[in-house]
Amino acid sequence: MRRHLLSLILLVGLAIPAKAQEAPADLATLVADQIEIQADSVLVAAGNVEVLQKGMRLKATRVTFDQKTDQLKIEGPIVLTDATGTRIVADQGELSSSLTDGILTGARLVLKQQLQLASNYVMRAGGRYTELGRTVASSCQICEGSQTPLWEIRASRVVHDKETRQIYFEDANLRMFGVPVAYVPRLRMPDPTLERARGWLLPSIRSTSQLGFGIMAPYFVPIGENRDLTITPYISSKDAQTLGLRYRQAFWNGYFEAEGAVSRDQIDPGTRGYLFAKGNFRLPDSFYLSFGLQMASDNSYLQDYGISSQDRLDSFIQVERVKRDRYIFAGLTHLESIRDEDTNDTQPSTLVRAIYDQRFAPPMIGGIATLRYEATGSMTTSSSTTDSNGDGNSDGQDTARGLVRLDWRRDWILAGGLVAAATGRVLGDVTFVGQDPAYPSAIERAYGVFGTELRYPMVKSDSWGGTQILQPVANFLVSKSSLPTVPDNDSLVVELDEGNLLSLDRFPGTDKIELGTRGAMGLDWTRYGQDGSEVELAFGRVVRADDLEQFTPSSGLDGTWSNWLLAMRVASWEGLTLTQRVLLDDEFDANMGEFRMNWGNNKIGLETGYYWGISDPEADRPDDVSEISFNSSWKLNDNWTSVLGIRHDFIEGRTSDANLGFVYRNECMLVDLSVSRWYSDSTSLDPTTEFGLKVQLLGFGGGAAPGPARQCRG
Repeated sequence: MRRHLLSLILLVGLAIPAKAQEAPADLATLVADQIEIQADSVLVAAGNVEVLQKGMRLKATRVTFDQKTDQLKIEGPIVLTDATGTRIVADQGELSSSLTDGILTGARLVLKQQLQLASNYVMRAGGRYTELGRTVASSCQICEGSQTPLWEIRASRVVHDKETRQIYFEDANLRMFGVPVAYVPRLRMPDPTLERARGWLLPSIRSTSQLGFGIMAPYFVPIGENRDLTITPYISSKDAQTLGLRYRQAFWNGYFEAEGAVSRDQIDPGTRGYLFAKGNFRLPDSFYLSFGLQMASDNSYLQDYGISSQDRLDSFIQVERVKRDRYIFAGLTHLESIRDEDTNDTQPSTLVRAIYDQRFAPPMIGGIATLRYEATGSMTTSSSTTDSNGDGNSDGQDTARGLVRLDWRRDWILAGGLVAAATGRVLGDVTFVGQDPAYPSAIERAYGVFGTELRYPMVKSDSWGGTQILQPVANFLVSKSSLPTVPDNDSLVVELDEGNLLSLDRFPGTDKIELGTRGAMGLDWTRYGQDGSEVELAFGRVVRADDLEQFTPSSGLDGTWSNWLLAMRVASWEGLTLTQRVLLDDEFDANMGEFRMNWGNNKIGLETGYYWGISDPEADRPDDVSEISFNSSWKLNDNWTSVLGIRHDFIEGRTSDANLGFVYRNECMLVDLSVSRWYSDSTSLDPTTEFGLKVQLLGFGGGAAPGPARQCRG
């Protein structure tokens, strides 16, 4: 039968008043295979009926509208969907003409195509409230041959508030695999469309050898649209009580976040705790302000409570602006070590730094120049001027430095494709030293380095469609061989790598300056594949006219001939990313090596690293280092994923830490089970084993997204 389309505008409309002509938004549309008007006031629509009204869509087999009672009698199957995607499926019912009030029997309420609530009836009131009678709620599918889902909530009455997006349960009974596990007289939970709702969040179970079995139950409090507070009590079996807080606030120009906790336990008498805070704000004229605060009551608190494994607390505040030809930075940093072997009183704890860089093209000589003004300072909390041996070296040393530096470089392309460059640097600085009689109170330095650089890039295309570049490189630099010595606080660790092979200065800071006549040579080969992959091999070394004993053996830069640098990099090749760097002496013995690999696909992810290095007391490395780390994830099937991590110290002959976990996720449940072991033993930290368990019922609020549906067994 031919379908009819009827726009009900006047009295025949679904209770549209006579002023409908003035309010076209109230018009309803009816589509059906057959439409019949009986007794001038009753409209009957049959066959594939659809009614559209103010964002509501009703599908049914037959609809009868009585204008006198302003009611719709509906025969199913019925599907009623509103503008938010909430769906009601029912057998039959009666609704007002606006589709906002009435009752449906044999109904199911489906929220966000995820959470389903099945009831003997569904009653709608005012377009806001949906009431269900005896109800079974779940987001799990029921496999064939099974009577119950993995989990379900049964209640005598359920009310869904569409405006506040809350679901209220009366006499709620939580069942797992059909077995009752918890009873709550009244329960309120957010519906799946609400991401921020006041209430209890997913609790987690944590068991450690230090604190025993414990449970954390966070409570979330939204404070307006742009800020919230999370309160997390934590109680463990070994008489430990903790109250954790987290506050977040978003502003029109940035954000602020603070978290911390206060604890009492048997590990350390008294009150323990920590406080972390951070923020970032956009200021006028393209400036950005960022800051961070880190505090802990003692060295082991962060590790004991599984908050962080870091061994240094870093608090800072800084202002920064980056433009094409100008850079401005000013920052204040406070450092505090939480390693037992460190003494904070005698280490630089407060660091101040200000930088102004101006990049420009010099007239006459051409090229690109960068002018830098820099001021730095470091202070200790100690006021001692002699060490414990009384030899005149300070236990507490303060320094301040002002520096002006000009860098310049110009490149030329010569005949045959040879690329030549002239480069140079001049600087002057003055360093003020306090609380250290081993140094003058003021030290002035003036320095210049000039040189040339040559590159000869050769390019070819290979038979696989890739592009290969072979490039020999070399440079030659001349500078003075001596400068006044200043305290070294920011150049303690330096290593030869492919990034600084041709650098003017290989020290990372400004305390030390590389001196003497020197040169470097190397060869670089790179292949760019059509698939976006890259493979690079490089080697080289540094040659000096004289050994000025500026570098330690572990750096690979000591002596007149440096170690050979061998480096490899593979990126985006069949999911593989690999970097390797090794420093070899003339006997081809490795002084230092580093290897890192990442590989993954849609099922497996691998990450591993290996580092070894010789002992070097001058670089604060009294023993050899040889350590490997391994982390992996393996998707066992659509629902199960395993994770494994391990770090092993070959010098100590023991594993430093290890962790193993399993994550199960399906359409309605998330289970995260983990066990980890930390083996380090110091005066403040004992070896610790930790067990963790999280179980989340998916389908409520803005929690974890549902995973793939379970595979039902036939």
